[in-house]
Amino acid sequence: MRLTRHRRWAAPVAVAAAAGLALTACTGDIGSEDAADVDCSDYEEYGTFDGAEVTIGGTILDLEADRLVESWSDFATCTGISVDYQGSSEFEAQIAVLAEGGNAPDIGIVPQPGLLQRLADGGWLIPASEGVEANVDEFWSEDWKQYGTANDTFYAAPLMASIKGYVWYSPTEFEENGYEIPATLDELTELSQTIADDGDHKPWCVGLESGEATGWPGTDWIEDWMLRLHGPDVYDQWVTHEIPFNDPQVAEAFDAVGEYLKNEDMVNGGIGDVSTQITEAFQTAGLPILDGSCSLHHQASFYETFWNPEGGEENTVASDGTVFAFLTPPVNADDPLSVTGGGEFPVAFTDSEEVEAVRTFLSSDTWANNRVSLGGVISANKGVDPQNASSELLVQSIEILQDPETTFRFDGSDLMPGAVGADSFWKGIVAWVSGDSTEQVLDTIEASWPSS
Repeated sequence: MRLTRHRRWAAPVAVAAAAGLALTACTGDIGSEDAADVDCSDYEEYGTFDGAEVTIGGTILDLEADRLVESWSDFATCTGISVDYQGSSEFEAQIAVLAEGGNAPDIGIVPQPGLLQRLADGGWLIPASEGVEANVDEFWSEDWKQYGTANDTFYAAPLMASIKGYVWYSPTEFEENGYEIPATLDELTELSQTIADDGDHKPWCVGLESGEATGWPGTDWIEDWMLRLHGPDVYDQWVTHEIPFNDPQVAEAFDAVGEYLKNEDMVNGGIGDVSTQITEAFQTAGLPILDGSCSLHHQASFYETFWNPEGGEENTVASDGTVFAFLTPPVNADDPLSVTGGGEFPVAFTDSEEVEAVRTFLSSDTWANNRVSLGGVISANKGVDPQNASSELLVQSIEILQDPETTFRFDGSDLMPGAVGADSFWKGIVAWVSGDSTEQVLDTIEASWPSS
């Protein structure tokens, strides 16, 4: 197969320094393992390349980055493509700058359809190949394909996924205190008040800090309450701006969440007062559950990885384990199952055969099962065997995503224009938790919505 030579991604060196990126390098080195030691039958369809290299950038860091690199190691060995991954916590903020300067990686793992739209509008993206599109048509729903589409052009397949409406807790604490899993939002309020009334700790622990993305965990709360209080149709109208951001229904969701996040009696267990939500990193915010300093933590399915920060196994995620989670409940116990979630999309900035070979592999059921089997994540790929997941919770999460009866809505802030979803909404959460009124915050966000 003839190779198209292309530029190296400049971000790891001069461009990264100029842009202020913090990078974590992880390289899938084909020299680390001989092809004779690997069963290459699953990778023959992708072709073979001689000395090709593909660079990938994204926000995935630490243990998750190590597992990501491991997930394509056999593919790299069998195809001869060296895959160099560079992770950065500032990737979302800087990728457009890098693309405009001609210094983007070959592939960028974009976690927001809104950001994908911005990159497409800039003219920087390569449409997905026929192989990628064929995999998406086979393994994903039409909704998921649409999230990787901009201006009627299909640019990227989904990669991993998450369910964002989980509430993490200690099964041991619940058993010892006779706490029941709430079946409705009212019961969640009652449970929170009961824990607060017990007097030895505040029920919820929350962390909103995430570098330039500080505030995003709070948007997940709002999105969960919007979907549950008002249903998927109103949720869609909010996300697409068919109703304004300062609509009374949005204010109702903010005020309902404010009963937790702006309430000194409810937060911030094991960490401090309400203000500490803004300075506490989202990665560590749930850990006070482990020592009984708080009881509840709202965070996505991917948070499973953070219960063992050093990659150990001392904390187990199971209904009878150290920690487990239940979904944020509906208004009424018999309401249909509705969940919010997110995902990532590997977009291409370089047009080459080796780049599309990598993207086609990443869109396959083979890759999805490889990655799910390594632990800590889920995928909405219909070819994934739920039993490959690393915990009871993640098995359940995959089954929820694969259930045609589930109402799934993508993370609202990720679908909104970048000026809102990745800017004024995040900042608005910080201002709101800091004391600004719901009306003031919603009016500010509404004013930031692009006019066209």
